[in-house]
Amino acid sequence: MISLLLLDLSIPLKNPVIIFSVVLFIILFAPILFNRIKVPHIIGLIISGMIVGPYGLNLLSRDSSIVLFGTVGLLYIMFLAGLEIDLAEFKKNRNKIIVFGLTTFLLPLVTGTLASYYILGYGFLSSLLLASMFSTHTLVSYPIASKYGVTRNRAINMTVGGTMITDILALLILAGVAGMSKGDVSPAFWFQLGFSFIVFVAVVLFIFPIICRWFFKRFDDSISQYIFVLAMVFLASFLAELAGVEAIIGAFFSGLVLNRFVPHSSPLMNRIDFVGNALFIPFFLISVGMLVDVSVLVNGWGALKVAGVILIIALASKYLAAWITQKVFRLSADEGLMIFGLSSSHAAATLAIILVGYNIIVGETSLGEPIRLLDEDVLNGTILLILVSCGVSSFVVERASKQLALLQEEETPEEADAVGDEKILVSLSYPDMIADLVDFGIMLKGKRRAIPLFGLHIVTDEDQKHDSASHGKRILNKAVAHASSSENALLPLTRYDANISNGITYSIKEQHITDVVIGLHQKTDHKTFLGPKVENIVRRVFETIYIYKPAQPFNTLTRIVVAIPPAASDEPGFMHWLGKVVSLAKMNTMPIHFYGSVQTIKEIKSILSRKATTVEAEFSVFKNWDDFLIFSRELEIDDLFVIVSARKGSASYLSQLEKLPSYLSNYFQDQSLILIYPKQLESGINMNNIEQADSTLIESLSDKIGSLSKAARYLRKMLRE
Repeated sequence: MISLLLLDLSIPLKNPVIIFSVVLFIILFAPILFNRIKVPHIIGLIISGMIVGPYGLNLLSRDSSIVLFGTVGLLYIMFLAGLEIDLAEFKKNRNKIIVFGLTTFLLPLVTGTLASYYILGYGFLSSLLLASMFSTHTLVSYPIASKYGVTRNRAINMTVGGTMITDILALLILAGVAGMSKGDVSPAFWFQLGFSFIVFVAVVLFIFPIICRWFFKRFDDSISQYIFVLAMVFLASFLAELAGVEAIIGAFFSGLVLNRFVPHSSPLMNRIDFVGNALFIPFFLISVGMLVDVSVLVNGWGALKVAGVILIIALASKYLAAWITQKVFRLSADEGLMIFGLSSSHAAATLAIILVGYNIIVGETSLGEPIRLLDEDVLNGTILLILVSCGVSSFVVERASKQLALLQEEETPEEADAVGDEKILVSLSYPDMIADLVDFGIMLKGKRRAIPLFGLHIVTDEDQKHDSASHGKRILNKAVAHASSSENALLPLTRYDANISNGITYSIKEQHITDVVIGLHQKTDHKTFLGPKVENIVRRVFETIYIYKPAQPFNTLTRIVVAIPPAASDEPGFMHWLGKVVSLAKMNTMPIHFYGSVQTIKEIKSILSRKATTVEAEFSVFKNWDDFLIFSRELEIDDLFVIVSARKGSASYLSQLEKLPSYLSNYFQDQSLILIYPKQLESGINMNNIEQADSTLIESLSDKIGSLSKAARYLRKMLRE
């Protein structure tokens, strides 16, 4: 009772436990309540901040703790924007993206500057800074497009690429205006700003990747990796401030650098998304709402006038930019609508620009009150813009996504059917390879949640004598937990069989598996490179098989090199494995270098030109497989070497493929490898070949001979005694 009396419950709340509890309940219930009335959760969190903030019920004050978490949330949003940008798509469609990016930047900038200067009566610097806010946009509604599976559409790719251009240009204007408002605007100021910015970009883009690759190669602890990512984000933000630009530019560039080190389907990416969306970003949105003075909007004609001009200019100029882009590049009406929907929402960079302008003091009134570069009317008008634009964006993107999804389904029904039939199985034998193999299986699966992923462990008769069943259970439990960390479900399978190859083969047939992942241990040599078990599986299973040897973490690899035998395009599984390799490159932001015959390269170029997926690809003619060791000179240590092999009797089979185990074990020991056996039609294999005889009989005879040999040795020992 005494402790209750001593508890300070005065308003605004001061007890840190109560403050944090209130914020957590807002983060929990605001999205639930606003989703019921079809309002995006981002708006719900901002309105909640308005209600509990100093200009609402005054439950919470915008103290240092709220500012700290809000700043972290803002940097986190900009970091995620850089992390999710498709760099390969930007390189391929850079001309279209540049045109759209400049259009959606310059049009709002020019119209916004004129409107602010002549209609609202602000000075030139204030008008320029306010107009740069109109130019930016945040991809708030991108998850809606992702939910409908239309993120590969060219309109979405152009908008995402344009985001990078608009944000960088707007933030550079912000840096210039902030510097000019503080005094010296001589040529030396611009030279210093330009030089320091170039140094900052060079450090982040060239030195940060070296540090990241070194760290990820040596530390695989999930907590350490996440802390490292956060440390790099805030280090880049600090370096940006040292260079004289805003911290959000540093966060954005750190996202660009870490883009290739954080695969989008990895557990690390899941943790980044989870922590940001669960804590930091909601804190930021609540802190934004706490800035809003509702009474100014209600009672002040000036605030309403500013808010009206901001809303009209921001939405109209973005719509006009999207319409011009649609007409210039002959996009459909739904694609034009999608561009407008994604580019019309204002949040992170918009608020950053306004807050910086609001905090710049350019003088004092006669009463000693500060004169700000952007006043409270602009601040409140911007908050209203965030509320309205996010609402408009979400509803427009929802409508456009539905139409594009229907159109996409009509155009590619056969591809959807093929995806629905896919099933991936990961064979788990080595405890130290569980994470690598499961991650590889998840990457093959991609973002398509409907594709089942199985984890298989075989317990043989010999294993049961040594109680290895419990060991297998631990392996599967670890695999399930690892898959769950990236929000992927792995279905565990334990099979008891006479030998491992039999168990894997019949599990594949029973579950109708289409893709099989088998780990290749790093201790293999040229005599046991694949081993009789794997060779047996390759002979008896006609689905696509991936034999994977991870020499280093996948996210530290820089390029995929693919060696393809002649006539590979004649194989039934050619399109399937090619799609998987391209998807791996796309997901991990890696270029691909294809080595193959002229005909194969022509086929691959034709397929890639028709695919919506964009990947950076190079091609080299390679036909002489007797000179396979040329790859030992072409490959770098950070390359992933993919060798497309073939089963005996198939269209692309070469006798030189028999030498692969010797070559790979002697000359590529430290290389990350994937050996692919493409899907075959059972009737396409020459079953008359003696080496294609029934392996079950061979294994059975081998087991019997082994048992007889043991009995003979035991009998001889007894006779000697």
